[in-house]
Amino acid sequence: MSTLTAKNTAQVSAKDVRFTNGTLHVRLDDGREISLPLAEVPWLKWLAKATPRQRANWSLEPGGYAIYWPDLDDGVEICHLLDTQPIV
Repeated sequence: MSTLTAKNTAQVSAKDVRFTNGTLHVRLDDGREISLPLAEVPWLKWLAKATPRQRANWSLEPGGYAIYWPDLDDGVEICHLLDTQPIV
């Protein structure tokens, strides 16, 4: 029997962010893209409630380890997006 083990995600960084129909899409530097439906992710309610203009104003932290929305004074670390355990 094989067991899936968590991969160290510290080396993965964000390259781009976009939104479509209430979904956050984050393109990673290793070629993957993470998509999260904002209405279904409880710890992203603050982003689900944001206006399209507020969502569009984002920046990557140095090294791409996090995405920050200055108009909302909040952000998310990439490691949390990749974690297999939900944030409560």
